[in-house]
Amino acid sequence: MQKVPGYDGFEGQLAIMNTIQVVAESGQTLPEETVRQTLRHALEGEFRGRKVLALIPDHTRSLPLPFLFRTLVEALRDAEKLDFLVALGTHPPLSEERLCGLVGIRPEERRTQYRRIGVFNHEWEDPSALVSLGWISEGLIHQFAGARWHPSLGGDTEVRVNRHLLAYDHILIVAPTFPHEVIGFSGGGKYIIPGVSGPQMINTTHWLGALAGVVGTIGIKDTPVRAMVNAAASKLPTPVTLIGMVVEGHDLAGLFIGDLLSAWSAAADLSAQRHIRRCAKPFRKILSCPMPMYDELWTAAKAVYKLEPVVAEGGEIIVYAPHLDTVSRTHGKYIYEVGYHIMAYFLEDWERFKDFPLAVLAHSTHVRGSGRMEGGAERPHAKITLASRISAEECAKLQLGYCDPASIRPEEWQNREEDGMLYVPNSGEILFRLQAGEQAAGEVG
Repeated sequence: MQKVPGYDGFEGQLAIMNTIQVVAESGQTLPEETVRQTLRHALEGEFRGRKVLALIPDHTRSLPLPFLFRTLVEALRDAEKLDFLVALGTHPPLSEERLCGLVGIRPEERRTQYRRIGVFNHEWEDPSALVSLGWISEGLIHQFAGARWHPSLGGDTEVRVNRHLLAYDHILIVAPTFPHEVIGFSGGGKYIIPGVSGPQMINTTHWLGALAGVVGTIGIKDTPVRAMVNAAASKLPTPVTLIGMVVEGHDLAGLFIGDLLSAWSAAADLSAQRHIRRCAKPFRKILSCPMPMYDELWTAAKAVYKLEPVVAEGGEIIVYAPHLDTVSRTHGKYIYEVGYHIMAYFLEDWERFKDFPLAVLAHSTHVRGSGRMEGGAERPHAKITLASRISAEECAKLQLGYCDPASIRPEEWQNREEDGMLYVPNSGEILFRLQAGEQAAGEVG
């Protein structure tokens, strides 16, 4: 098991010492019955008479959650209590109707068949909903950051998490794993930190990821943020079991059940095989079409993150999202004040931006991408253009390009790779990278 500097590991949290895993043949996915039997084999009888809390994603992640919900309820039928907590981070809370829809049950089923099963939102801004697990020292964060350290990361960081994590006998994390712009690969301890943590950890981890940059982070297992997340998650005294998944479409290509480090590591290895497409050359124009489940730019921006490594210097990524009309329901006020900028823009005038939430600044730099400052002016690696219901005036305020979505014919972009044009439908989960030896985004000039 990998050791992380600064703490002794997860010895107190391990429930299933040897990872139970099942992986589909290349290009295939697992039958539902295989997934069901694997979960039953791993979990039935393990939590008899105990209180179990399952951490699950919201609607912006692909996985067969309704099927998994019903399977877990059945497999853990002898638990004293089973509840589900949506690891929202700072995503907007879901209504009662949407919580039911998330796990695939009707409101009347929640009142009857599933009346003893709780399904509720994480409340990241409510101090009374959080509890402290201690602190991550400035020195340890400095160690994690390495050459990316910057004083803007601040000092010691308190690890505050949803208090429900201490009210149960065991935590199950039910999490898909994809290449991720902040942490390298999602899943695992990320569903604790920042998934159900307080604002300080959310801000610090996102800003640390931004300092490392998207291209230097996404699709990489060992990252500064992963090290910090693991260090923080290790402070949780409640035992944790990870149900890690690799998803293609809405079906599972792999299922990994075990401890928080080993099961996640195996899932990330498979994600690297299934979720990364290699390209021979960079593209001058990319039409990236985020999936409708991304209902605000805060999440739809994955359509940029996953394509930045293959856009040419001076090229353009067009985010074609005719359904999109919102920047962020949670952070929109701050984003409109700040706009979208490269990292150097903020660091050159840090006093001006130091009081903004670091997670907002991180999102800004992630969307704007790589670049440099020359003579006080930004020189971004590529142009980012929105073709959505966000108006031209709003895009100008955000320092983003605008394109009328009605003017775009996606069929005209298909099969144009030889012309330096890439069309990516349903973008946001598959990472595009250049083949070995090609120059990556942010390395030009």
